[in-house]
Amino acid sequence: MDDHSLTPLDPAYASMLRLQFAFVALVLLAGATAAEVAIPGYTGAVWIPVIVFSLWLLIRMPMRRYAARGYSLAEERLRVVRGILFRSDTVVPFGRVQHIDVNQGPLERLFHLATLTVHTAGSHNASVSLPGLAQEDAAAMREEIRAAIRRDTR
Repeated sequence: MDDHSLTPLDPAYASMLRLQFAFVALVLLAGATAAEVAIPGYTGAVWIPVIVFSLWLLIRMPMRRYAARGYSLAEERLRVVRGILFRSDTVVPFGRVQHIDVNQGPLERLFHLATLTVHTAGSHNASVSLPGLAQEDAAAMREEIRAAIRRDTR
């Protein structure tokens, strides 16, 4: 399947990821500061690698994660692609959908994003989550899938 036909996630998702990684970087920097204070005579031996890693986390990682995700909603199916090292390409036919959730955590609410979770029949990959959608888009996708399911059951 062609990755060029995928719809990218909302750009605010990259900003939300950057904020999440900022929290991780702060914890790492706090730990590095404690290590610097505890180890006399090696000023910068811990800080410098942690600062470089934190900058990589803040600058490069959110964009890589954002670019590694996408979705397609066509032909009575939802396709979700994700992963940087390990790629996952999941296709959910609407006929297998049991129910659909739209969830928002505190950061998602701050950025007006939502996660669409599609629960399917069966036990393997019984639910597929698609984070990083605009709140309105997630609700519209839920309604589109519901409408397709109603058409199929009549």
